[in-house]
Amino acid sequence: MEGQYKYLEDSVCKVIGVIGGVSWASSATYYRRMNEVMRDRYGSLYSANLLLYSIPFHSFAAQERLAAEGDWTMMTATMVDAAMRLKAGGAEVIVIASNTLNSLASVIEEKVGVKVLNIIDIVGEKIIASGLKKIILLGTKHTMENTFYKPTLEKKFGLEVLVPNLEERNYINDVIFDELCNDVVKEESRKGYVDIIKRLEKEGGEGVILGCTEIPLLIGQNDVDIPIFDTTELHSVAAIDYATSK
Repeated sequence: MEGQYKYLEDSVCKVIGVIGGVSWASSATYYRRMNEVMRDRYGSLYSANLLLYSIPFHSFAAQERLAAEGDWTMMTATMVDAAMRLKAGGAEVIVIASNTLNSLASVIEEKVGVKVLNIIDIVGEKIIASGLKKIILLGTKHTMENTFYKPTLEKKFGLEVLVPNLEERNYINDVIFDELCNDVVKEESRKGYVDIIKRLEKEGGEGVILGCTEIPLLIGQNDVDIPIFDTTELHSVAAIDYATSK
């Protein structure tokens, strides 16, 4: 078997810590994709060197309500605790398997002292590399409405970001939490999302960010005419890039 696989020193492959469980459905995709990327790059017996801490999502409900009202104290404490557990296990880089909770990336990095790969930066760099300028953003209400995702893409990357209207935002959010977080995929919901994308395409949208790690469970490139930016995929690949860099 020697010679069939590229040799990868253990010391070169950093330990990836994944904060998951928010939700478990997309966390499973992260785990699968990171291992698939390792296999494809280095050989059939290779897999990712990673730790996964899965937050019990049901206990997050009260914290989400407080955060929606502006009080992030409990949610921040939970996320920092998760990151500290990963650091104690040997994580050398951390991935938050949630677009919404990447709003805490810099806070976690500062408090825990481990590099956090911010999904927003990864997505922004990919869009710039594609040459697109006007982009549609889908995600949870927090991602679409608050001041961390859209402003970062606009100010840091010079993009024009289109978001759905209020009725559409409510619909997108309900599908995420009522269906996709439970690994339930409905054709009617796929059609609903596609209709929203098509409407925003008519407003000049050149591509669409699937800005919730559950949305790729529902929508793929074959469903729409404009380029999609699958945040789960981009984040997973970036984690392996970082972990295997010298």
